Amino acid sequence: MKRILPLIGFACLLSACGLRPVYGGGTHGAVAQALGNVEIAPIEGKGGWLVRNALNDRLSAMSGSGVSYRLVVKLDDQISGLGLRSDAAITRERRTLRARYQLIDAATGTQMLDDTAGSDVGIDVVSSEYATIAAEDTALERLSGTIADQIVARLALFATREKTR
Repeated sequence: MKRILPLIGFACLLSACGLRPVYGGGTHGAVAQALGNVEIAPIEGKGGWLVRNALNDRLSAMSGSGVSYRLVVKLDDQISGLGLRSDAAITRERRTLRARYQLIDAATGTQMLDDTAGSDVGIDVVSSEYATIAAEDTALERLSGTIADQIVARLALFATREKTR
């Protein structure tokens, strides 16, 4: 009995820590339903198309009953040269993708969330221009997925906080 009593006390302490899974209830949970009710506004440019598709892929798995929120995203995509050879040719580039996004209540037009997400990646510049362009495009695809993941995670946190209000 002396051995079991401390274990029961420890189990009670762990259950009182307040941690709860974000997606508790699966696709029918409150957070998943809130994310399923987000409409994504069109985003300009190739990067915008990639980010919007990535967001749609992640949010379409959630069950929603209609449009409660509208997500507006503006992107800033930049490529800058880093490494230089002795003949002043660039040998390395850095592609940076930043997103400013706003979550707007569809019924009232009230801005519920205003935040940013961003990431960057290094690209080797090689003698083949085609290979360099392909590497820049691949970097944009990866950055788009990363940005979408960051946005969805922030929206899930917002939905969790709204659920507890």
